[in-house]
Amino acid sequence: MNTHRLKIPLLLACSSILFIAARLNREDKPKGLKDYYKKYFAIGVAVRPSDLKNNQESSLILNEFNSITPENAMKMGPIHPSESRYFWRDADEIVDFGVKNKIKVRGHTLCWHAQTPSWIFTDSSGNQVKKDVLLRRLKSHIQTVVSRYKGKIYAWDVVNEAIADDTTFLRKSKWFEITGEDFIEKAFEYAHEADPKAVLFYNDYNTEIASKRDKIYRLLKKLRDKGVPVHGVGLQAHWSINSPSREELEKSIEMFSSLGLQVQFTELDISVYSGRQGGQLIQGQRRQMETPVFTAEMEQKQLEKYKMVFEVFRKYRKNVTGVTFWNLSDKYSWLDGRGRKNYPLLFDTNLKPKRAYWEVVKF
Repeated sequence: MNTHRLKIPLLLACSSILFIAARLNREDKPKGLKDYYKKYFAIGVAVRPSDLKNNQESSLILNEFNSITPENAMKMGPIHPSESRYFWRDADEIVDFGVKNKIKVRGHTLCWHAQTPSWIFTDSSGNQVKKDVLLRRLKSHIQTVVSRYKGKIYAWDVVNEAIADDTTFLRKSKWFEITGEDFIEKAFEYAHEADPKAVLFYNDYNTEIASKRDKIYRLLKKLRDKGVPVHGVGLQAHWSINSPSREELEKSIEMFSSLGLQVQFTELDISVYSGRQGGQLIQGQRRQMETPVFTAEMEQKQLEKYKMVFEVFRKYRKNVTGVTFWNLSDKYSWLDGRGRKNYPLLFDTNLKPKRAYWEVVKF
């Protein structure tokens, strides 16, 4: 018997079965946001370690997104609670999830006025440290964290929210009080030294308000002119059903792109309540949660706003390199901490796509 003749049809049959199985597997798997926007920009989501341990939520992340950002795990307070101690577990879990599943990871954030441990500003006697001490501590923190994830984190929010909301230029934070403007420039230099291939962002909110946008532009132009390694601007995008306008949004993208910077929308959510949402941190005791109904009127207004902003994102696809939602679904949002339930995302409290989702992918 010629066994060679039998092997060829058998191999062909096996190959056909594997091809059909692979094709069925691809067809059975629903398209996600990342698939619709594959030719445009990365679609990300802010995550907590608990999101990755819940099968339904981790499956949703894997199906819909190709970038993740730690919501809190890499902020200085959680990851570096005392001078001699780092807490790596939560950040490591998020980075490992990204690497394992071939999902890009954005680091957030290396230097911020909030969620910063008090030890960094004081000496052993409780006195405020001098400029050289604080910059040395900043360098040690940034280079320790960035070096740990070198090659695993492709981009960092290096400095977060340094611009003032009032008529002054820079926020009157402890960083500014002790170092003046120097902490901003140094933070980018320290991060670049630790990982020269990482894309480095300045990140802020209310970037569509002209007075604040102009100050952010002024800061970034100054840094770029000095050769500071800042590569992108993160526009947080904590928006609402009545802001920003299309004109405000387009103006921001055009202005920052003119500096040769990448533009990413780093913390996108659209509140169902009117008004500017950016920068309103939860402080003090939480109020009792109010849980209003997600009404048809809320749904329609939110749908229209999501439709508009993604039309703009696509229009500027050459400038926009990433869009990240701040939290996964309406089941949990940082905005809930303000004392009333919000419904700011594309997935409802049962992790199902909302009507706004289908407007975002309909193009």
